[in-house]
Amino acid sequence: MKLNPDFLTHNSEDESYLVPTSGAQFSGLVKGNKTLGVIIDLLKEETTRDQVVAAMKEKYDAPEGAIEKDVDHVIEELKKIGALE
Repeated sequence: MKLNPDFLTHNSEDESYLVPTSGAQFSGLVKGNKTLGVIIDLLKEETTRDQVVAAMKEKYDAPEGAIEKDVDHVIEELKKIGALE
């Protein structure tokens, strides 16, 4: 899976944004924390759910179950709005 090129990303100090272009079917703005930004950045390249989870485990000291839950939630929501290919 990979981030749909019809979506642009922006990371600020504490927040991350995902903005659809005119080619996207979704209209709105996705706003989240830095963790969302890390996941979205990982999705800019072709990757798998397990690779995203592994990268997040390397970056954050959190229980594996919590990381998996967060990654699964983000992937599910991005699929709903058409942000993943």
